[in-house]
Amino acid sequence: MFVRLVYESFRRQTRRKLLAGAAITLGVGVATAMIGVATDIGDKINRELRRYGANLVVTPQEDTLDVEIGGVNLKPASDGAYLDEIDLPKIKGMFWRNNIIGFAPMLPVTVDTGDSKLTLLGTYFSKRLSFGKTDFATGVQTTHPWWKVQGAWPEDASEDVLLGERLASRLNRQPGDQIDIAGRPRRVAGILSTGGTEDDQIVAPLALAQQVLGKPHAVRRIYVSALTKPEDAFARRDPKTMSGAMYDRWYCSPYARSIAYQLQEAIPNSHAEQIRQVAQNEGVVLSRVKGLMLLITLAALFASALAVSAAMATAMFERRNEVGLMKALGAGKASVAGLFFTEALLLGLAGGLVGFSGGALLARLIGRSIFDSQITIQPVLLPLILAIAVIVTFVGSALAIRRAVELDPVYALRGEG
Repeated sequence: MFVRLVYESFRRQTRRKLLAGAAITLGVGVATAMIGVATDIGDKINRELRRYGANLVVTPQEDTLDVEIGGVNLKPASDGAYLDEIDLPKIKGMFWRNNIIGFAPMLPVTVDTGDSKLTLLGTYFSKRLSFGKTDFATGVQTTHPWWKVQGAWPEDASEDVLLGERLASRLNRQPGDQIDIAGRPRRVAGILSTGGTEDDQIVAPLALAQQVLGKPHAVRRIYVSALTKPEDAFARRDPKTMSGAMYDRWYCSPYARSIAYQLQEAIPNSHAEQIRQVAQNEGVVLSRVKGLMLLITLAALFASALAVSAAMATAMFERRNEVGLMKALGAGKASVAGLFFTEALLLGLAGGLVGFSGGALLARLIGRSIFDSQITIQPVLLPLILAIAVIVTFVGSALAIRRAVELDPVYALRGEG
């Protein structure tokens, strides 16, 4: 009898049930898409933000040491120490090597062009390196993607150079012209525009800067672009004060500080740290986007619950005679409530399944249109989505079911309920 009552309810009130099911499907579909995107958004946003530059910098450890006696800084005035270029491929041997998008060594030197003294910045443009069995290309074309070149990028094995656009304008040089550097003419491959100090500099392959400086394999600093996890209180803890288990957890988390720590392990006599403005902005952007998605999810579920409440209230009003008859024949409050909560459960499960499928499709569309990559909803989310759908349905139906349970059968059968 119970099953027949449920069946007849869906058969006779198909339109009401479809309206309530559509409301659940839409709300749960939006929630599924937002949850799916939120679980995958960290890497997507991180990759997008990597277009705005490196987030870690590695310098010689000696540059961070201050020698003071009696308040007097005795550190000698110099250009500082240097890192060894030979150690750079070791970056691809560290634990979080797959999170390293790229790195670019920098070596500024002063050169004589005959007319004046200028800064020549040596770096990798897109240099191929290898570590073990891993081959990869890295350089400023990866870590500084906003650098624009009119002409062509120099080859890393060549002695061609780029001129900053302001410097090129002062010297009246164009791509294909030559410029004298350290007594030898070098071809200008292109004109560089960065919006920074490089617009007044000569940018050349790292080997040329090392040759001018007279220090083979010398590197002054390394800019590293890495996918990281936003900082929390645990990330900011000093690893020296952690227990073994906590240290392993910290070390195996892609925090900027833990990746910087591993960079120091990979490159001898180095000091690595975050570029604070970049790291902080990433965390702010990510938290705000996730907050917006949470707000959209809650709003969609709230609207869904309201629509279900309206549909169920109308359905209960139409079935007041049925409820009155059930109670007059001896059905208790628990039996009446059980009948309607069973209907709500079935409605929630059906809407949840359809909403999950629609939300997965919506998440893919969001991934392709916004992040230009695929976002896949994991099947493990299905139980969570079904639970959300059932809860929303129960919340939306609760008031109508309460009124049905409290309905006086005498007034209901007389048409006064």
